[in-house]
Amino acid sequence: MLNLFELSALGSDTFEGTQPDPPNHHIVGGQIAAQALMAASRTAPGRHPHSLHVYFLRRGDARWPVRFEVARLHDGGTISSRRISATQGGVVLMEGLASFTAGVASAAYQRTMPAAPPPESLTPIEEQLAPYAEEFGGWWVAERPFDVRYVDPPPRIAMDSDEPAGSVSRIWLRARGTIPDDPIVNSCVLTLQSALTPVEATLGLMQKSQYDISALLDHTVWFHRPADFSDWLFYEQASPTGIAGRALATGTVYNRSGDLVCTAAQEIYFPPPRR
Repeated sequence: MLNLFELSALGSDTFEGTQPDPPNHHIVGGQIAAQALMAASRTAPGRHPHSLHVYFLRRGDARWPVRFEVARLHDGGTISSRRISATQGGVVLMEGLASFTAGVASAAYQRTMPAAPPPESLTPIEEQLAPYAEEFGGWWVAERPFDVRYVDPPPRIAMDSDEPAGSVSRIWLRARGTIPDDPIVNSCVLTLQSALTPVEATLGLMQKSQYDISALLDHTVWFHRPADFSDWLFYEQASPTGIAGRALATGTVYNRSGDLVCTAAQEIYFPPPRR
C-alpha cells in the first residue's frame, strides 16, 4: 500500500504514479485520490492537508501509470490551495482540489464517538467470509494491509440474511504493518481507507449487492487529527439518502481513544441494468 505514494517527479508540479494491477485492470478510486493528495503535498512544503475533494470522471487502466499535474492556486498566510488533474494518455481520469494549512491555535470540539463493541470481541473479515472463499478468485479472503472487523454484518453476509439491511455500517481497522510517522503519508492512508467501504452502507437501501455495477462519482475527506494506525480505528458509515440511481454515504473515523480523526463523504452511482 505504501508504494502507492512513491511518485516519480516529472517536473516541479508534475508527477507519475503506478497502481496494483487487478484482474479487471481497474484503478481503485481511493488509490488515485490518495496519490493525487501526495502529488499536491509535494508542492506545499511545511503544510499538512486539511481537506481533499475529488471527482472521478473516467475509469483508469492500472496497466499504465497515471500522471498528476498540480496547479498552485493560492498560498496565503495559513492556507494553500492546489488543483490536481490525473490523466492517462492525455485523457482526464480525475479532477481534485486539495487544501493545506500551517495550523493555528483555537478552541477545539468534536462529536462524541458512538458506542461500539471492542474490536477484540469481533471476528476478522477473512474468517467471516471464509464460506465465500471461491468467489471472485478468492478476493473475499485475500490478505489486506489492514485488519478489518465488522460490527454489523458485512454486505456479502447480509445478502444471504432475511434481516433487512440497515443504513449504518460500522467497522474497526488496524494496520498490519508499520506506517511512517509522517503527516502527509498519514493523510494519504486515511484518504485511501476512507474511500473503500462507504458504499457498503448504501447497498441494502438501494436494493443492490456487491455483484451490481456501481461507480464512485466523488470523494471528500476532511482531516482533523492524525490517525494512530498502530491501534484500532473506528469507522462509522451511513447513507442519509439515495435517489435517481445515486446514493450518498458519509463516514467518521475515530481513534480508539475517541478522538475524531477525519470525516468523509462520497456519492455512488448505480446505473440501470442494460437491456
